[in-house]
Amino acid sequence: MRPSLLAVALTLALAAPLAPAQDSKLPDIGSSAGELLTPARQAEYGGMMLRELRNYGYLLEDPLLDDWLQNMGGHLGADSDQPRQPFNFFLLKDRQINAFATLGGYIGVNAGLILTAEREDEVAAVLSHEIAHVTQQHVLRGAERAQRDQIPILLGMLGAIVLAQAAGGDSGSNASQAAVASAMGLIAQRQIDYTRSNESEADRIGIYTLARAGYDVEAMAGFFERMSQAMRGNRGGDRERTPDYLQTHPVTITRISEARQRAEQIAKENSISVTTTTPGGTQTEQIPRNPSYAIPGLLNPLLPSSLLVSVGDAAKGGSGQFDWAKERLRVLSADTPGAAIGEYERIRLASAKGLSDAQKYGLALARLRGNSPGAAAADLEPLLEKHPGNLWLELAMGEAESRAGKAALANQRFNRLLQQAPNNRAVALTYAQMLNEQGGREAGQRAQAVLRPLLGRSADDPVFQQNFARSNELAGDLARAGEAYAEAAFLNGRPEQALIQLQTLKKREDLDYYARARIDSRIATITPQVLELRRQGIRDPDVDRR
Repeated sequence: MRPSLLAVALTLALAAPLAPAQDSKLPDIGSSAGELLTPARQAEYGGMMLRELRNYGYLLEDPLLDDWLQNMGGHLGADSDQPRQPFNFFLLKDRQINAFATLGGYIGVNAGLILTAEREDEVAAVLSHEIAHVTQQHVLRGAERAQRDQIPILLGMLGAIVLAQAAGGDSGSNASQAAVASAMGLIAQRQIDYTRSNESEADRIGIYTLARAGYDVEAMAGFFERMSQAMRGNRGGDRERTPDYLQTHPVTITRISEARQRAEQIAKENSISVTTTTPGGTQTEQIPRNPSYAIPGLLNPLLPSSLLVSVGDAAKGGSGQFDWAKERLRVLSADTPGAAIGEYERIRLASAKGLSDAQKYGLALARLRGNSPGAAAADLEPLLEKHPGNLWLELAMGEAESRAGKAALANQRFNRLLQQAPNNRAVALTYAQMLNEQGGREAGQRAQAVLRPLLGRSADDPVFQQNFARSNELAGDLARAGEAYAEAAFLNGRPEQALIQLQTLKKREDLDYYARARIDSRIATITPQVLELRRQGIRDPDVDRR
């Protein structure tokens, strides 16, 4: 059940020192926002912010989309000015155009931004900009100065609550949810308005990161220009009509021009000037270096300039998965499967060519989510014939087969995919989910076996923990299931529930030494956080109702 409006407001208010935004603020758990934060403390605050967003239902977590975004962001991070800085990229359901960075290298992207982008290079341009905010420590500096904004932010949230209550809202009403969203937006806006120098620096550093990763550097100016057109289209309206990304990252003609100039300069740095003399005259051409960009500083300084070549590799640049990711995101961010189907009908009517293959995949996915697995399988079959081996299509077909009652056929498909891509997170989690839905002890044991190889790298993965808990429950390992359920509760922003579950689990007499040690360790870690939240007056409403 959702937390009460007041509980949400209090949590957001007390989270002011480190909120889910660029100059992020979170509950002060034994730390002062004015002190210099160590990298470990920054990562801790970033993780807390992520769990709070999950608690309020803002996140969109899907193994395929998560891996696509994390792989893209990871390549950009590795080519940034601080390649050792860890980054964690995540998606939000909101269709507003926005992206933000916060402490610890946590970078969020709204579904709306990706749906607005026309190619992966544009998404990469935004990520590279946000990465630069982290590497240049704009976020850390902002966290220290943001503490003085606590009072105006609190007043703004209280005003939103009063308006919602005056409209007759309660904790489950649209008005109340709008108040929470307004409060969240106010926190974000007040704390992620960077200075012009910060924005310019992030653009300048980010575009070189974009180039080093092999993406089209012109994508940054192109995306800014389309955002500027959106802003001009909203001129004369109220502030809420302007996309969030334009509110937090103002786009000006100067900024677009500078991005274009930088792109042109990089293109010159990555091309060879060739002069050809003929009886008709002399002609000079710029021939791009191959196979990728050759950025100053990445070239061997010991080689003569005539032999300098790029060290880029063919694997850099776009993943080739953007169209599939975009359509999957369109479906998962829609309010209902029916709304997604209606959206595709409008796209079909507006296009002379009809739906693209990726859009047909999205339509099949919408039908699958709308409890029509047979129709979804019929849509997917010709797509698989045209795109054999496409993982997006294969996993959707496996889900459709399993939910249409063809479990043996689906499991055969998933087993083949696991053999082709051992330990692939998206394959393992999707397969385990289908096995858990099929139910029974044998299915649970098979799901356990599928998930165990991921156990060591899934401590912070609530999707894994939830599936692992259910598979252990089906297989009869109730103690391990209890641990995983508690971990899922913690990762979903419910530390008090997690603590109660662990304390109850510890009373079992059948626990072995290792299980008891794991449980004691988690209790010791979670207890201080719960006590601090209680001290600040924040309690889990579901726990209080018991």
